[in-house]
Formats: sequence, structure tokens, C-alpha cells
Amino acid sequence: MTATIERGSATAPVNTPASKKTPTPKKPGGFLSSSNGKKVVMAVTGAVMVSFLVLHMLGNLKIFFGRDSFNEYAHWLRTLLEPFAPYRTILTLLEIGLVIAVVLHMWAAISLSRRAGKARPVKYVAKKSQANGYATHIMRWGGVTIVLFVIWHLLDLTFGVVNPAGTASSAADRMIDGFDPSRWWVTLIYVVAVAMVGLHLRHGVWSAFQTLGWANKDRNKALRATAGLLSLVLVIGFLVPPLAITFGVVK
Repeated sequence: MTATIERGSATAPVNTPASKKTPTPKKPGGFLSSSNGKKVVMAVTGAVMVSFLVLHMLGNLKIFFGRDSFNEYAHWLRTLLEPFAPYRTILTLLEIGLVIAVVLHMWAAISLSRRAGKARPVKYVAKKSQANGYATHIMRWGGVTIVLFVIWHLLDLTFGVVNPAGTASSAADRMIDGFDPSRWWVTLIYVVAVAMVGLHLRHGVWSAFQTLGWANKDRNKALRATAGLLSLVLVIGFLVPPLAITFGVVK
């Protein structure tokens, strides 16, 4: 008799536990730590600074209406919402907000630049286009130039520390004495700095349009023209008062 050996238990399928997927750890910082988040920060803070530039330009143009008109405008800025808010409170808060916007804008720009460098540790063999290289230099060194100019601008026209009219002078006196023909070099510095602001602004506004998803084939031409026109208007608006004072149109 041949013995039959049943091997059912030996050949039965073995149920193995389902493998669990290891959750991918989320990067700390959330949206703001991402490249898109930083680009949004640059776009929003850039919009804040552009709004300030437009209002500041319009205020500067009041010098053409006379010293009294310009001084009244400067006084109005310092007495916003009085007596509800103490003297210069609102202006100080606006200045703090502007500083925060500038710091965040610079932080986002530096972070994006470093991230791009880490993602591309080896330089391309092919050379970048002249347009891209030009834009990169303008945004990098133009930003540094603008920061240095803003420091000088505050010491000169806001606080009067380096202004011939002195710290106790009126806003109109600081403006007119600051761009006196004998200080032509100050006007020259101002012209160069404002031109850098215009170039920086043109590229920045166009980049903001791209970040916000507004740019496409149908809109690119119009958006580029808008960025160029806005920067041109601001450059002309900021340069007209100091040049008019330097050349004796405004005295």
C-alpha cells in the first residue's frame, strides 16, 4: 500500500501583512518656504512699494504749487487722523509697514537666488542670453543701489542731517536747498538712483505678472508695455522736481 501524504497545509498560501507606505515628511515652513510662496511674497511686497512710490511721486510734484503747498502736504502726512491718533502716529505706522515690506522683499529675493544656486551647482556650459544676464544684474545690483540711496535720501530730505537747510527746516526748504545748483552732484546721484529704480521696477512688475499667472501669449505684449509705462511715469515724475530746482525753474 502506498501511503499518501497530504501537503495541503504546507502548500497553502501564506497571508503576509500589507506593507504600509511611509508618509512623506512635510517640509517645515509650509507655503512660504516654497519657491511659489516666496514669489508671492515678492509680488505682494512689490505692490506695496509701488503704491508708496506713486503716492510719494504725487506728493513731490506739489513743489510746483509753491513752498506753502508742499509744506501743507508734509504737515498733512504727519497729522493724519488727528486728534484720534497722536501727531505722526499714522505716518510712523506706514513707515514701519514699508520697512517690513522691503525686508520681506529682500528676504524672498535672496532666498530664491540661493535656492536657484543650490539647484544648479554646476554652471551651464551654454552662456545665458544677454537679456537674462542684464535683468539679473539689474535686479541684484540695482536693489543694493536703491537701498543705499534710500538711506541717503532719508538722511538728506526726511531728517535733514546731511541737508544744508538743517534738521529744523521745513520740508520745502530741505527740498529746494537739497537740489541747489551748487549741489549738482546730489542731483546726479538722484538721477542715477531713480533710473535704477525704474529698471528694477520694470523687471519686477513684469515678474509679478508672471507670478500671479496673468502672463500668456495674448497678454504678454500688453503686460510688458504696462510695466514699462509704469516705470517710465515714475522715473519722470521723480526726476522732474529735482531737475527743475537744479536748473532754476523752481526757486
